[in-house]
Amino acid sequence: MLTRFGGPEVFALGEMADPVPGPDSEIVDVTLAGVNHADLRRRRGGHGSPALPAVLGADVVGHRRSDGRRVAALLTAGGGYAQVAAPLRRHTVEVPDQVTDEQALAVLEQGLTAWHSLHTLGRVGDGDVVVVTAGAGGVGHLAVQLARWAGARVVALASTPSKRAATLELGAHAAVDSRHPDLAAAVRAALGEAPTLVLDGVGGRTFEQLRASLAPFGRIVAYGRAGDDVRDTVTVDDLMTSSTGVLGFWLHRVLDDEELYRSSAVRLLHLAGRGVLRAWIGGRYPLPSVAAAHADLESRYTAGKLVIDVRRLS
Repeated sequence: MLTRFGGPEVFALGEMADPVPGPDSEIVDVTLAGVNHADLRRRRGGHGSPALPAVLGADVVGHRRSDGRRVAALLTAGGGYAQVAAPLRRHTVEVPDQVTDEQALAVLEQGLTAWHSLHTLGRVGDGDVVVVTAGAGGVGHLAVQLARWAGARVVALASTPSKRAATLELGAHAAVDSRHPDLAAAVRAALGEAPTLVLDGVGGRTFEQLRASLAPFGRIVAYGRAGDDVRDTVTVDDLMTSSTGVLGFWLHRVLDDEELYRSSAVRLLHLAGRGVLRAWIGGRYPLPSVAAAHADLESRYTAGKLVIDVRRLS
C-alpha cells in the first residue's frame, strides 16, 4: 500500500477491503503481479500518480472468481500489488494451459509494448536493421526475439558484458555497450550499416544519439523514458533534412481498442506457448518485498521481468 510518495521505503503492507467490481469489471484472485518502470514514476509522485492511499501494479495473472479460469489482465488504474483485483473484462485474457503464470505475466504488458512498437508503428520487415535499447530489460529481451522472428537483423544495447551475452543468446546479431560515448558510431559499426528501425525505452541522450544513427527513411519508436531526464530536442527541420521519422507509443492506446488488444495478446500468448517467445523472470518477490523489487529495478542490474508473488507474506 502507498500512503505517500517517495523512494521504495514508502511501501507498507496493510489490509484493504476487496475492490468492488463495476458492471464492466470482474474479480480476479491474483497469484502474481508485475513490476514496471511506470510503477516507479507513480511511486515517486510523477505524471499519472494515483490519489492516496493507493495500490500500484498494472499487470496481474490469477484466477477469475466467477469460473476459476486462469487469466492475465492489465489494470489501467493500478491495484495489482494485492491478492484481489478487479480488471475490466475487456482487458482480461485467458491463459493457455501450456503457458506458466510467469510467462503470461511477462509477455502481456511488456510483450504488447514490444509487439506494437515493432509491428503496428515500426512496421518491421525482413531486411530491417533493428536496434533495441535495454536489450536485456522486460520489453527489450522480448523485442529482440520478436524482431529476429520477423526476419530483421538485430543490435541489442545493454550496460554489462553479461547482459550483452544474454541478448546474443536470444538471437541478437550484435550487442553494443549502451554506455559507449559515441553510441551512433558503435551501432553503425556493429553490423556495418545504419539501422532502419530503433526501439527506444530510454530517452534523453540515448534517444538523440540513436536517432542520429538512423539510415535515411529510417524510424525510431519511443515507448518509454527510463533513462536520464534530458529533454529530447528533435525538430521538424531535423526530420526533414535526415528524412527520418519519430513515432511514439503508449500502451493505453491499444487498450482503447479491445479487438486490437485482445488479438495481439492472444498472439503473444500463443507464441509463448509454442516456445517461440521466451520471457526471462529476473526476480520473484513476496508481497512484503515490493520495496526491494522497486529498488532492484531502479538499480538497472536486473534483467527480464520482475514479479510479485502476492500469496507469499514472508
